[in-house]
Amino acid sequence: MTITAKNPLIEPINSSFGPAPLSDWGLIFVEGADAATFLQNQLTNSVLGLERSQPGEIAAGSSAVRLIGYCSPKGRLLASGWLGLFPQNEGADDRFAIFISKDIAASTAKRLSMFVLRSKVTISDVSDNWKISGFYGSDTDLYINSVGSLSLRMPDVLVQGKSIARILMATPNTVECAKNQEALLQWNLLEVLSAIPRIVQATQEQFVPQMINFESVAGIDFKKGCYPGQEIVARSQYRGVIKRRLQLAVLKTNVADLSICKPGVELFYSDDASQPAGMVVLSARDPQEPDSIKLQIECKLEALEHGEIHLGSAAGPVLKMSVLPYQLLEI
Repeated sequence: MTITAKNPLIEPINSSFGPAPLSDWGLIFVEGADAATFLQNQLTNSVLGLERSQPGEIAAGSSAVRLIGYCSPKGRLLASGWLGLFPQNEGADDRFAIFISKDIAASTAKRLSMFVLRSKVTISDVSDNWKISGFYGSDTDLYINSVGSLSLRMPDVLVQGKSIARILMATPNTVECAKNQEALLQWNLLEVLSAIPRIVQATQEQFVPQMINFESVAGIDFKKGCYPGQEIVARSQYRGVIKRRLQLAVLKTNVADLSICKPGVELFYSDDASQPAGMVVLSARDPQEPDSIKLQIECKLEALEHGEIHLGSAAGPVLKMSVLPYQLLEI
């Protein structure tokens, strides 16, 4: 899947950049003879049939990489992440790697472990033992040395006619990795512009998947079997009860502190300021526009159609809406 930025917001990228040090990302291993069937019963996306990627290979395409969600029984997202299958060697049991926000990795691994019961599955939060890095660039120029790593390719982002590839890489802590803070700024911006959400601690249990467009970015398989919250997620899809959606927005500000628009900060609608109308999902400063912050927001549909959306309070700064880079699946 290629994610297209219809409103170009960053300069075209003509060569590879990285590694971007992703200190806010973590890693969970789910391994064992029953790992696939176990995850199939826990996640929003299908796990069975996922292609194996050997260490050093870059998992790519929907056959090898999937966006997954993990819901509460009430159908609210506890976590989201990127899933790949990386056995330790060719003949070893399955070992699934979930790239996930680090601040929820431990709690997610612990919760998953509660449901292992007699299955032959081991679940480990290995975030402290592996470093997560991000690489991005044009498809022809992007080159990384992935030997000894676990790497997967995320959906490309199309900016000003150039497709920007993105690769997540996990390397053991014993491997030294250079740090590129400029690359981190660009990576974070690309993640926001992709309009693919990522759950962090501040947004846990806030959204039914469709409220943040999860079905439109291939994060849900409606044909698979049951998982926690599946009935509510399916009902939301087929009964058309979703009245909130993820949208891209821009905040013009000279304030250097991103905490004013960090995930979980509430939004208020000018025509009904008595209660919050949504919240920030992700945000990133635009390196090309120092006074501009790009945001993913979740918001009531009526607030997106007319009126103004204010950040933080009814008197807070007004957000300017941008165009989503993909078509929403109709509900």
